[in-house]
Amino acid sequence: MRLVIARCQVDYAGRLTAHLPMANRLLLVKADGSVSVHSDDRAYKPLNWMTPPCWLIEEPGMWVVQNKAGEKIAITIEEIHHDSRHELGAEPGLIKDGVEAHLQELLAEHITTLGDGYTLVRREYPTAIGPVDILCRDAAGSSVAVEIKRRGDIDGVEQLTRYLELLNRDPLLSPVTGVFAAQLIRPQAKVLAEDRGIRCVTLDYDTLRGIESDEFRLF
Repeated sequence: MRLVIARCQVDYAGRLTAHLPMANRLLLVKADGSVSVHSDDRAYKPLNWMTPPCWLIEEPGMWVVQNKAGEKIAITIEEIHHDSRHELGAEPGLIKDGVEAHLQELLAEHITTLGDGYTLVRREYPTAIGPVDILCRDAAGSSVAVEIKRRGDIDGVEQLTRYLELLNRDPLLSPVTGVFAAQLIRPQAKVLAEDRGIRCVTLDYDTLRGIESDEFRLF
């Protein structure tokens, strides 16, 4: 991984155009070939990025990142404050909480919990930024990405949003909608999810395991 902190401006040209004026930013170049531009005020979400397959051409004072579709990110560099490379090694993957992992397994086995006609495509569907918990199709055959949590917070909605942004670039999958599924979904997370067109589903662990509850529940 290469980390470059530089004063730069960024211009994107592709399906639309975007411009970031000159400022100090972090340029992140990963071993998978991806390049992303970060500021200090947006947590983990980049200002602009290019996912692989793409290539980086470096010239004095200018980086150009381009993909096969002809999209380009031109980074004009005024000054470099830091430039370092780090070998991170193999990623062992995310080890999930036992209950959360079991929820994923149970929901995959009973995918019609999400709706009549739903079919499973794959658990842990791989993407360049990590695996999607479940990829399935609804009754109309459209792709649906499912993120599963024990407790649904805003961070989980943000995670699913990033997956959807990436999956919707794949013409074989697009359009892809999202389902945020959890045993408990916090009100702020539900508001954010619905604002982004993501459906929220509350999961009952005992019901998925086939244990009938004595308590009346309204979903």
